[in-house]
Amino acid sequence: MFQKNPLAKLSSINEAGTMKAVRVHTFGGPEVLKLEHDVPIPIPSETQALIRVGAAGVNPVDTYIRMGLFAQLPILPYIPGRDGSGTVEKIGSEVTTLKVGDRVFFSGATGSYAEYVTCESHSVYHLPDRLTFAQGAALGVPYFTAYRAIFIKGKAKPGDRILVHGASGAVGLAACQLAKAHGLIVVGTAGSPQGLELVKKNGAHWVFNHKEKGYLEEAAKAAGGEGFDIIIENASDINLDKDLTVIGPDARIVVVGNRGNVDISPRFLMAVEASIVGCALFRSTPDEWVQTAAAVVSGLDVGFLTPFVDKEYAMEGVQEAHANVLSHEGGSRGKLVLKIMK
Repeated sequence: MFQKNPLAKLSSINEAGTMKAVRVHTFGGPEVLKLEHDVPIPIPSETQALIRVGAAGVNPVDTYIRMGLFAQLPILPYIPGRDGSGTVEKIGSEVTTLKVGDRVFFSGATGSYAEYVTCESHSVYHLPDRLTFAQGAALGVPYFTAYRAIFIKGKAKPGDRILVHGASGAVGLAACQLAKAHGLIVVGTAGSPQGLELVKKNGAHWVFNHKEKGYLEEAAKAAGGEGFDIIIENASDINLDKDLTVIGPDARIVVVGNRGNVDISPRFLMAVEASIVGCALFRSTPDEWVQTAAAVVSGLDVGFLTPFVDKEYAMEGVQEAHANVLSHEGGSRGKLVLKIMK
């Protein structure tokens, strides 16, 4: 059951025009995330929409920014969060694609860990009625990243053999759904029985436990034994050197996640003329963003894309959410979100 239109309950806009929001005043650990109750509600420009946030996505990139370890850092203090979902509260004078009351999800915003956020209208998309706000908050960064990794950086085509490392996470599940729907042969890995089952249900033809010895060789055999055409690498510091042993001619290893250094032998790349390419969503060009959004929205409309939410946290639990999004205790399974609207 999806959330009802909340426009009849606007009590969170008080007379002073303030809202609850999570703010960061100094870079550091999860403890720097502070829930404040008197943050000014942002004012949308002519090209923006003001969205009353139903749920906000919690992504690993949010933690890197919070720690001051990201390429592009915000000016302090700032409100974390790049994606989410909710209801359109106001629109700018030049906005023609949205109307007040629309259920939407968004990606590319700044400050979604708050009751209200402004976002450029071209980065706001209608949320199907079949999805909850929590599911809507699981779309932006994971699905846009997965599409960019597979099709823009990985240059996938139907029939390609793709290996998705860490396939039970939010980006991994999105990658499995997208790859399966576009005719790829999908192999996924996970580290728990629950994760393996989840990956199988979300599009993988074969699943393997990356904690078991010899799993990578078995995965390659299952896909035909000729090596993978594409590998989506969510933990390159752990897997990259081994990935090079199971690649086929002209293979593309797309690095989506990394938390350390790794030694590799370039000779494996030379032998099959393969390549390793990085993937960062914020590097998308305007044309690439339009392409990615169109693909994700179409997949939602047709019905072959459905986010899986592992856990919802209250705004007061934001520190715990940031700790857990990187720890993956018990294995990663889908998306973590902050529940904003009550």
